[in-house]
Amino acid sequence: MPTCRICGTPLRTFLDLGHHPLSSAFPAPDEARDEARDGACGGAGDGACDAFRYRLAVGHCGRCALVQLTDDVPHERRPYPGYPYHSSGSATMRAHFRATGRRLLRTELCGKDDAFAVEIGCTDGVVLRTVGEAGIRHLAFEPSGYGGVRVHRAFLTADSAREVVAAEGRAQVVYAANTVCDIADLPELFAGLDGLLAADGVFVFEDPYFGEIIGRTAFDQFYDEHRYYFTAASVRALAERFGFRLVGVERLPVHGGQLRYTLARAGRRTPAPAVAELLAEEEARGLTAPAALAAFADRVDRVRTDLVTLLEGLRAAGRTVAGYAATAKSCTVTTYCGLGPHLVPYVCDSTPAKQGRLTPGARIPVRPPAAFAAPYPDYALLFAWNHAAEIMSREQAFRAAGGRWILYVPEVHVV
Repeated sequence: MPTCRICGTPLRTFLDLGHHPLSSAFPAPDEARDEARDGACGGAGDGACDAFRYRLAVGHCGRCALVQLTDDVPHERRPYPGYPYHSSGSATMRAHFRATGRRLLRTELCGKDDAFAVEIGCTDGVVLRTVGEAGIRHLAFEPSGYGGVRVHRAFLTADSAREVVAAEGRAQVVYAANTVCDIADLPELFAGLDGLLAADGVFVFEDPYFGEIIGRTAFDQFYDEHRYYFTAASVRALAERFGFRLVGVERLPVHGGQLRYTLARAGRRTPAPAVAELLAEEEARGLTAPAALAAFADRVDRVRTDLVTLLEGLRAAGRTVAGYAATAKSCTVTTYCGLGPHLVPYVCDSTPAKQGRLTPGARIPVRPPAAFAAPYPDYALLFAWNHAAEIMSREQAFRAAGGRWILYVPEVHVV
């Protein structure tokens, strides 16, 4: 039986989405042909082969309240180095991270002598560049080596924290976005934070909020790159386990609904009123109660049925459909729903590294954005629903040509 990665308590599985490929494994067409012929990757060796499958199931720990994937992907299968997500690809996310950098300057860094800021997993470094423009020393723990800022090519651990402190001193703030949810060894992370943070320093991180996932039936937020799905209650328990305290929470509209958590050493800061308010809200909702989790699983099953029924009906009626954005989330949807080129002949994506390849598992061809209008399809299945406003604003010509969007969050609907 799967057990909690933090406390070892048996997990109660409430959603099993079946066996999935890695969400970052976009094989080239010739690699897919080799695999079909040989039952293997054809020796690609670059992580693109999607033959590997893992069980995508989600469980809840009754002791520490942590929602988490029940099964792990082996470390050697994970997408380092060269992770293909870059926050600058979205105007919404660029603005979000610039605002985050300015917020950290205002609340944690300005007015402190020789302030030092650290980020864990910086992707392309928007937050730290914003901080750096104000003259603040900064460094990223980024195993891929990429970031466009000063990078320490390592994970944050007790050992790597000592190396950085010896050279740079302690940090007033450590920040992470969409990173903590994928760190296998959270005790080691907190050991690193304990060594790296100044006595009055804070750890600020933001990740998908389970309250939003369950409220929106956003099951596509579950995929291999995210092990944990936090609530205020589970973060409070996690922080206290390692000598920290949850002192701040903030709702964020990005990525389909996130929470930003602020942790400080126990006894150093008084929690903001918003913490108690959100904890009370979660308890009143029964957010992780068995009945709520079972109802969520039922809604997920209904989305699959409705989406497949809609796409099959459009195909029978001779309507054309294209996918829009080959996201990590789209891998969960196409795999769980059994979608493939028979229902979604191609998907358009702006990431050059994905173009000309096939989506993981479903083997849907990925085309560049120009293909979307050559000619426009009748319908577009929007996998990047969390960027719907930005995308629909950019693609007004599609609507003007009579095109319609298919969305599946919180339920299947056409707009």
